[in-house]
Amino acid sequence: MNTLPMSSGGKGNTWTGVACGMGAGALWGLVFLAPELVREFSPLLLTIGRYLCYGLIAAALIAPRWRSLAARIPRRQWWNLVWLAFVGNTLYYLLLASAVQIGGIAMTSLVIGFLPVAVTVVGSRDHGAVPLRKLLPSLMLCAAGAICIGWQAIAGPSTGSGSRQVIGLLCAVGALASWTSYAIGNARSLVRLEHISSHDWSLLTGLVTGAQSLLLIPFALALNDTSHPIDSWARLAAVSAGVAVFASITGNALWNRMSRLLPLTLVGQMILFETLFALLYGFLWERRLPTWLEIAALAFVVMSVLTCLAAHRKPVVIEPAA
Repeated sequence: MNTLPMSSGGKGNTWTGVACGMGAGALWGLVFLAPELVREFSPLLLTIGRYLCYGLIAAALIAPRWRSLAARIPRRQWWNLVWLAFVGNTLYYLLLASAVQIGGIAMTSLVIGFLPVAVTVVGSRDHGAVPLRKLLPSLMLCAAGAICIGWQAIAGPSTGSGSRQVIGLLCAVGALASWTSYAIGNARSLVRLEHISSHDWSLLTGLVTGAQSLLLIPFALALNDTSHPIDSWARLAAVSAGVAVFASITGNALWNRMSRLLPLTLVGQMILFETLFALLYGFLWERRLPTWLEIAALAFVVMSVLTCLAAHRKPVVIEPAA
């Protein structure tokens, strides 16, 4: 996270950060599709598969530099890394996958779409952040977009009983709270660890998350009472590996890079791109065009990001001639 005003050099950093945020959102949007691609498997198995692959890849990439890298991280930051890996990866994806399989992509996208509001409100208390009053137009546009998505979800055909929809909603709300904690804690950790690159921090997160997934395997085996054919397991492995490489490795690296270039209030707005791309992938998966409500929601989200950028832009001061 960078809370410095946008000067001539800072302006370039800002647009680089926005591009990294868009890339991370495009890759993270894929995680909404994964539970649908392997619906026959439980959210717990999906979580283990994704982060076991993430941990193995991270371990292979970080092995040559392990000793020197581990020595530069204080002990208390390792405990912080364990917490961030849990709330931002393990718990978040377990709740997200449950919400998608129970309540559907539309409802889950609606709830996760409130992430920018939650992160921005908390981030407005940080030193050097833009005052909340200047972010009100952006937050209002964000809320309008979320309302459009919610209206569409409610107006559309409902799947499952009312009780299942409530359970799915609670899972989505839990994922919202989990990732809000991660986004704030991760950005602040990157500020304190300037000597650790964004890529290395992402790999360390993957290593710790992979270790957590190993601890979950006995629970998954005890709870799994359904046999699956070999081709289903192969599809789960392929989806897990794909999500690990694109969403966890590449997406997290882009997000960590962005977190060092943008203030926390703007970091919150970048989470909107995950919702945008999740909806886009949903349209492609369902082979349909968006409704007018969904088009309106996309427009509100784009305007929200643009107005947030404007709120962070520092006016150019022209020095008087000597």
